[in-house]
Amino acid sequence: MSYEHVIVEADGGSRGNPGPAGYGAVVFAADHVAVLAERRESLGIATNNVAEYRGLIAGLEAAAELGARTVDVRMDSKLVVEQMSGRWKVKHAAMIPLADRARRLVAGFDRVGFTWIPRAQNSHADRLANEAMDDATLVDEVRAAREAGHETPLRDTVGRAPAGTSVGTVHGESEADAAASSAAVAEPDAPVYHAAAAETSHDRPALQASGDRGPAAEPSAHGAEQNGPSWIDEVREARVDPANTEAASSSPGWTGAIGRPTRLLLLRHGQTELSVQRRYSGRGNPPLTALGREQAARAAKMIAAKGDIAAVLSSPLGRARETAEAAGAALNVPVRTHDGLIETDFGAWEGLTFLEAAQRDPELHARWLGDPSVAAPGGESFDEVRERVEAVRRDLVALYPGRNVLVVSHVTPIKTLLQLALGVGPSLLYRLHLDLASLSIAEFYPDGGSSVRLVNDTSYLS
Repeated sequence: MSYEHVIVEADGGSRGNPGPAGYGAVVFAADHVAVLAERRESLGIATNNVAEYRGLIAGLEAAAELGARTVDVRMDSKLVVEQMSGRWKVKHAAMIPLADRARRLVAGFDRVGFTWIPRAQNSHADRLANEAMDDATLVDEVRAAREAGHETPLRDTVGRAPAGTSVGTVHGESEADAAASSAAVAEPDAPVYHAAAAETSHDRPALQASGDRGPAAEPSAHGAEQNGPSWIDEVREARVDPANTEAASSSPGWTGAIGRPTRLLLLRHGQTELSVQRRYSGRGNPPLTALGREQAARAAKMIAAKGDIAAVLSSPLGRARETAEAAGAALNVPVRTHDGLIETDFGAWEGLTFLEAAQRDPELHARWLGDPSVAAPGGESFDEVRERVEAVRRDLVALYPGRNVLVVSHVTPIKTLLQLALGVGPSLLYRLHLDLASLSIAEFYPDGGSSVRLVNDTSYLS
């Protein structure tokens, strides 16, 4: 569903100016009653003005995802309103790239108006910004404990969002043509096309393992990763020469992002029996098959050969944990679980094929294929998944600034992280295919920029 006209209210704050900072943004329907989306994020140490601009950017991005064409922006920052209206010049160096980014977003709408409002009228966004700044305190405590050698399980601390808080909820557009693809949405675990696997499919992805390339590799997969480059070449260059500030602060080209990103290596788990049968596999806990364990081992060898991984995070489900533990052992890095990385709860459709679910609930299933706010019977909607995955992303960027983090999860959480990095609407969930044991890479920059470096690589399974 799209909304032609929306109202965006945004705010940002800093406890110290500069100090621990955060922003909040809310998108209302034109009646200024229905809440369509919320955003909040802790920014680390920043100024009030930086936080305010980041709140504006987040609100405009949410409005764009909703398909809005006209936007009324309401903020209690006189500076941001006057600068975006063109009446005041942007002079501060830290503000210039943020203002440019906001203007690029504005150019994508038919009309955007800016209005100053008193703080009392901006209470919703103000509350979200304060919640984000509260999150910063928790992150600092967890980071300090970790640096002091006190291991704090992420599943018990960082993954918690305040009760009742919605982070990144979006009621997105309907994709009528999505129903034509039986494996496009958080698909019933699709097989990797590997010479050792017998299954076949009508929905063969463009990027796949070696089933189409001749004989399978030796079981040890020795050498599959030996000749490949590092994750991104500039990472090792910067590590060798700490004075190489140009490499250390390199950005993804034309995006204008500034600083060293937190790079999330998104690894999907290996094959299970439900994968072979192409059944919805959410909160159920099938183990890896023999092929799935081989896929996990090959991925682990490739990742360990490249190295430079600060942490390994996994969904708590067994198929992901087993895949993650193979990588953790190869890297000599402990595996931590994060409940936010768990797969979608498919409710009554768990264990069913696509056709069986469509026959059981034909009208609901058809709606579910195009509307992320619709949940399976007794299950979870993709909007709800996005809320918790947004919290995971926020946690990892705060805890591992400028580091590489291996995230082992499932189809929906990985697609959602790629969606967040691309800044696109929910249609990506219905159109992107991810193979088993495939690797994707998303980067999140300290200034709020993001990029996607890799999608659905399975070359190491050859």
